[in-house]
Amino acid sequence: MEDAKKQEVQQKKELSKNLKENTEFLDQALAVDKSFDVISKKLRFAGKEMQLYFVDGFAKDNIMMLITNHLASLEHRELVPETLSKLIETHVTYLEVDKEKQVDKLITAVLSGPLVLVIDGYDEALIIDARTYPARNPEEPDVERVVRGARDGFTETLIFNTALTRRRLRDPSLRMEYMQIGTRSKTDICIGYLEDVADPDLVKVVREKLQSIELDGLPMAEKTIEEFVFGKNWNPFPMVRYTERPDVAAVHLLEGHVLIYTDTSPSVMIAPTTLFHHVQHAEEYRQKPVVGAYLRWIRFIGMLASVLLLPIWFLMSQNPEFRPEQLDFIGPKDPGKVPLLVQILVAELGIDLLRMAAVHTPTPLATALGLVAAILIGQVAVEVGLFTNEVILYLAVAAIGTFATPSYELGLANRIMRIFLIVLTAFFKLTGLLVGIGFWLLILMFSRSINTPYLWPLIPLNLRALKDVIIRSPVPEKNKRPRGISPQDPDRVGSE
Repeated sequence: MEDAKKQEVQQKKELSKNLKENTEFLDQALAVDKSFDVISKKLRFAGKEMQLYFVDGFAKDNIMMLITNHLASLEHRELVPETLSKLIETHVTYLEVDKEKQVDKLITAVLSGPLVLVIDGYDEALIIDARTYPARNPEEPDVERVVRGARDGFTETLIFNTALTRRRLRDPSLRMEYMQIGTRSKTDICIGYLEDVADPDLVKVVREKLQSIELDGLPMAEKTIEEFVFGKNWNPFPMVRYTERPDVAAVHLLEGHVLIYTDTSPSVMIAPTTLFHHVQHAEEYRQKPVVGAYLRWIRFIGMLASVLLLPIWFLMSQNPEFRPEQLDFIGPKDPGKVPLLVQILVAELGIDLLRMAAVHTPTPLATALGLVAAILIGQVAVEVGLFTNEVILYLAVAAIGTFATPSYELGLANRIMRIFLIVLTAFFKLTGLLVGIGFWLLILMFSRSINTPYLWPLIPLNLRALKDVIIRSPVPEKNKRPRGISPQDPDRVGSE
């Protein structure tokens, strides 16, 4: 019996002019009698029978009251004939209203938030966009904080995020293409780009990849989309950059990138990206160029240290013949009873456990957690001989370099690469370290984000763009857009 009803629902494609028939079908399709928050309300205005559908919690109560109060005051002659046209053009003109006869689109509309008004004698219903989503205010993102600069950040509501972007780019060529993904979730997706700047082929590739996604839902929002669109899921290095800052998103739009907004996520994906997009931070552009360049180089040093410092120290500690005389002080005088490799791996796992514990620890207790980790665990572990002081020192420096990496995803990838290099060094000494570094570089060299080389502008070499990566050029000198993403309009100064 249930299968027969489901088949009947699937066969009905369009509304009929019989209100009772439409109401019975929509009540069944939306499971009005089973879901307390899906409301079906019978109305009668100016002698016309109507049925209103909405989800409690999505519809704005004040707007619904305004609509019903206005319609209740109408006389018969004010609403007939041509009821649909008069409602759209005269009585509900202050809202976004559309006509629709396709049943599946009406069902999706109700579950997405708008009101659906079905009228007796018409085979079209009105979709009235009077929805509101539970949302928080735009706040500064925790991961991308700056000393000076804007304090607003993206939220979990798609329309808020696109508005925050348009506030910074009042360009008529800014396009926000809407689509839905997920046969069950019907998740709202938006592609943002500057039509006269972004490479049309890039936009086409991103659009087609999104449209080709066949999945029932997107519970993990943008992360699920990344794995479908960009692939290379076993490559630890991120093929897409995430940002929660509208100013960072606007900068990349001006360069010719394509942004992917996903409803329910405060993170916007930037495509395509290279390795050097992940090592830049908004703080560098909020300071003088010299200061910004200094901050950038400190970050570079920290990131290199997070990958290479611990393996190199381990090599010199285990193999004194590779240690120059000037660095004779390197290496523990008493390595202890626990092998250095085991010490390092246990400490690495301990840092990851501490990081995960900090994520799940309430904010008022975070300080106490740090004290327990630093004083009780760390100090006692050294005193009992589980760790040596040098292991703690160099691992702490490597961890600081990881946390100094602007991209959280890149920091995690570098941590995996560091452990990989340490293990190779332990088994194959200098050869293992060199092979591991070569393998690391090969991964970076042959990776591509869509059609963009991951190491551009270093490989292939573009000296002008590479200079901007290394030095942090003053903004007036950045009069060209990055050639690596093939923008239509290469000039920034004076472009229209």
